[in-house]
Amino acid sequence: MSARTSLHLAAEIGGPPHYDAGHYLRLARLAEDGALDYVTLGDSFARPGLDALAVLARVAPATDRIGLVPTVTTTHTEPFHVSSAVATLDWVSRGRAGWQADVSTTEAEARLVGRRPAAPPAALWQEAGEVADVSGRLWDSWEDDAEIRDAATGRFIDRDKLHYVDFEGSTFTVKGPAIVPRPPQGRPVVVIDATTAPAREAAARHADVVHVRATTPEQAATVRDEVLRKAAAHGRDPGSLRVLVALTVDLGDVETAPEPGLESGPQLAGRGTYFRGGPVDLADLIAQWHRSGAADGFHLTPITPERDLERIVNSTVALLQHRSLFRTFHPGGTLREHLGLVRPASRYAAARTAAEEA
Repeated sequence: MSARTSLHLAAEIGGPPHYDAGHYLRLARLAEDGALDYVTLGDSFARPGLDALAVLARVAPATDRIGLVPTVTTTHTEPFHVSSAVATLDWVSRGRAGWQADVSTTEAEARLVGRRPAAPPAALWQEAGEVADVSGRLWDSWEDDAEIRDAATGRFIDRDKLHYVDFEGSTFTVKGPAIVPRPPQGRPVVVIDATTAPAREAAARHADVVHVRATTPEQAATVRDEVLRKAAAHGRDPGSLRVLVALTVDLGDVETAPEPGLESGPQLAGRGTYFRGGPVDLADLIAQWHRSGAADGFHLTPITPERDLERIVNSTVALLQHRSLFRTFHPGGTLREHLGLVRPASRYAAARTAAEEA
């Protein structure tokens, strides 16, 4: 299969808060056994719990292949620190990091930090896009061979291969360069849930992976085509994006109650994000939607992670593998390789090379 037609699968490993990193490590290893592209770990200022990025930094050295994608809220946080933290995750995972950009919209969350009031979603997603933009520039600000490490001459860095980013956004400025060397992937993978119109615009401009929600494969294909058209309008190669349908999954028995706070309902009810059925039914749905060209894959959120992720991996994924619809091993060592995405060159290195050749 080509990178565009290959089926991509990812799973959320969050749920009710746990304060034991081993819980998340077990789930990440389970997803890794199923050759999933990546796991996500949700986070927000609106709920108690451990910091998702820090948890996955703990998971990273204890896993080998699975991509690690924490949610990082760009509201009320410093873009320079976001860039440094995600780059660090890429280093400690040896090139398996991504991050899901999200925003914080409520006044209650704003009061937790106390730096500024809440803002409209459109403004927050514009800012989130700018954080993604400046993060990419900071990751590029060290050329790949900027480190010399020459003990004889005492030179650690070639200063000519470090670059100021001099970025000015709507709410912040960043001079740079980064303090963390260029990550193994060049730029860790940017994931955005494009459910809302402002988020969809940010995804088209900046995301590598876009999560969408839909009630039918036709609707999913329409949203996917919209995202790809917007990306092309911004000068991006639509082939460099992966679009995954986001689906909450309940594979429990009929009498099994969902986690507190989550409503049960019929298959694909409400906004089209809820599936309740068996592992075989889920495999059939995934195969049908993917074969129709509706999306590049699925991001599955188990309603009960300990139970449903095991059934997803050992039943649904195993069946898709048996049907030769999903791979049985990871194709490479980095998240970009799992997704069929190239490692981008530093924009500053490319500009410097072009100037030298002119």
